[in-house]
Amino acid sequence: MNIKRFIQNFSYTLIANLLSVVISTVLILIVPKFISVENYGYWQLYIFYSSFISYMSLGLTDGAYLRYGGYEYKNLHKPVFVSQYWFLVIFNVVVNFSIAFVYGMNSTDPNKSIVVLLTCLTGILVVPRSLLTFMLQSTNRIKEYSIITILERIVYFGLVILFLLFGINKFEYLILADILGKVSSVIYACVVSKDLVFGKFESIKNLIREIGINISVGSKLLIANFASLLIIGIVRFSIENNWSVETFGKVSLTLSISNMLMLFINAVGLILFPALRRTAEDKLPDIYRLMRTIIMVPLIGILIFYYPAKVLLSSWLPQYAESFIYMALLFPMCIFESKTLMLINTYLKTLRKEKMLLIINLTTVVLSFGLAYINVFLLNDLNLSVFSITLLLAFRSIIAEIYLSKVLHIKVKRDIVLEVSMTLVFIIVSWYFEIRIALIVYFIAYILYLVLKKSDITYFIKNARNILNSQK
Repeated sequence: MNIKRFIQNFSYTLIANLLSVVISTVLILIVPKFISVENYGYWQLYIFYSSFISYMSLGLTDGAYLRYGGYEYKNLHKPVFVSQYWFLVIFNVVVNFSIAFVYGMNSTDPNKSIVVLLTCLTGILVVPRSLLTFMLQSTNRIKEYSIITILERIVYFGLVILFLLFGINKFEYLILADILGKVSSVIYACVVSKDLVFGKFESIKNLIREIGINISVGSKLLIANFASLLIIGIVRFSIENNWSVETFGKVSLTLSISNMLMLFINAVGLILFPALRRTAEDKLPDIYRLMRTIIMVPLIGILIFYYPAKVLLSSWLPQYAESFIYMALLFPMCIFESKTLMLINTYLKTLRKEKMLLIINLTTVVLSFGLAYINVFLLNDLNLSVFSITLLLAFRSIIAEIYLSKVLHIKVKRDIVLEVSMTLVFIIVSWYFEIRIALIVYFIAYILYLVLKKSDITYFIKNARNILNSQK
C-alpha cells in the first residue's frame, strides 16, 4: 500500500464526502421546514425508489469492479468498456421506460406515477455512469471520481435552494434538481473517461464473452448488495404500505439523519478496496485490527451527539418532533452499518468471498420479511418496525464479522459483545429516561468502554505507523 497515494486519495474523498455530509445535513434541516409533510414524503419516496433502480446493471459493473480492482487505468482494454457502456444505456432505456409505462397504466395515485417515472429516468442516467465511476475507483483515479460526486451534489443543492427561495416547494421540482445534478455528473464522467465511452467497439463475440464473465462474477455481489438494500427496504416498504406517505416521510427523515455519518465512513471503503487488493494477504489481519479501532472507538462516542441533536431538531422542526424519538432506535445503526460497509464488505470483496456475502445478506433479508410481517401486519406496531431496522443491521454485521474473523484468524467476539452492550445501553436509557439523565448515564458507560478498550487503543498508537509503512 503506497501511503502517500493512500493519503492523497483519502483527502479527495474526504472533501467530496464532507461536502456531501454538509449538503445532506443542510437539505435535511432546510427542506422539511419549507415544504409540506406530504410533499416531503413523496420526495423521500423518490429517493427510496432511486436506491433500487440503480441496481439495473445485471451485475456487469460489479463484475468489472471486482475483476479490474488494482489495475492501472492505462492498461484497460478500452473497446470492451465502450461497448459495455452503450449496452447499459440501451438496456436501461428499454427496461426503465417499460417499468414506467406499466406502472402508469395501473396506478391510481398520480403523484406516485410521477415519482416512478422520474425514478426510471434517473436509472437511465446512473446505471451506465456506474460503470465509469466503478472503473475510476478500481484503477485508483479517486480524484476524478470525487469530482463527479462533488459536481452532482453542488448542482443538486444549488437548484433546491434556488427553488425554495422562489417559493417553489413541490416535490417534483426537488426531484428535477436531483436529476439535473446527475445529468451534470454524467457529462463530466464521460469527459474524464471519454476513452471508455467514445471510441472503437469490441467485436460482438468478445463483447458477449466479456459481459457474460462480468455478470457471472458480479451477479453475486449485485444480489448481495441488493439484498443488503432490501434489509431496510422491506421494512420501509411495509411502513409505506401500512401507514400514510406522511408517516413514511417522518420515518425517512430520522433515517436520513442517522445515515449522514455513514456518508463519510463509506469514503474510506472506496479507497481501501483497491489499496487492499495490492496488499500482501498476510498483512490483512493487522490492518483490519488497526482500522477497526480507528472506526469503532469514535463511533461509539458519536452516539452522545444524539441528545443535543434531538433537542435542536425538535425545536427547529416541531411538525416532526414526534418522529425524532425514533432516532433513539435508529442512531445506533451507524455503528453496525459503518463497520459493515467500510471494513467487513471491503475485506470480503478483497478476499473474493462474494458468495458468503450473498448468503449472509439473503439470510438477513429472510429475517427482515419475518419481522416486517410480525411487526407491521400482525402487531401494527410502528415502534417495533423502526427498531427492527437496527436489529437487522446488527445481526448482519455480527454474523459477517464472525465469519471474517475465522478467515483472518483474529479474535473479535469480545469487541462485538462490548459494542452490542453499548448499543443496548444507549437505546434503553434514550428511550426510557429523561434526556439529561440519559446523557449522563451513556457518557459514564462510554468512559468504561474506553477503559476496557485501553489495550486496543494502545496497540493502535504504538503500531499504526509500523503497519502502514510495511505496506509501501
